[in-house]
Amino acid sequence: MHAKHLITLKITIMNFSNKKVLRVFTSPHSKNVWGNIETIGWKKVGQNSTDGVTNMAIILNAARANNKTVSGTIDASNLISILYL
Repeated sequence: MHAKHLITLKITIMNFSNKKVLRVFTSPHSKNVWGNIETIGWKKVGQNSTDGVTNMAIILNAARANNKTVSGTIDASNLISILYL
C-alpha cells in the first residue's frame, strides 16, 4: 500500500500602488537591476528579456529622479514583474 502525500504550494503575488522609489541599483552584469521601493524594500527586477529589464530600470530611475511614484506587481519568485510610472 502506498501512502498519499499532500503537497500544498502557496503562490503569493503582491500588487502595490503609488510607492516612492527610494534607491535604484544596477551593475554592468546582464539583467541585474534592483529597486528599493517604499515600505517594500529591495526587490530585483524580473528576468524578462534584456530590453524588458532595461525598460524597468528606466522607469525606476525616472520615478526616483522626478519624485514620482510607481505601481506594479511582485511575483511569486519575489521579483518585480510589472511596473507602471
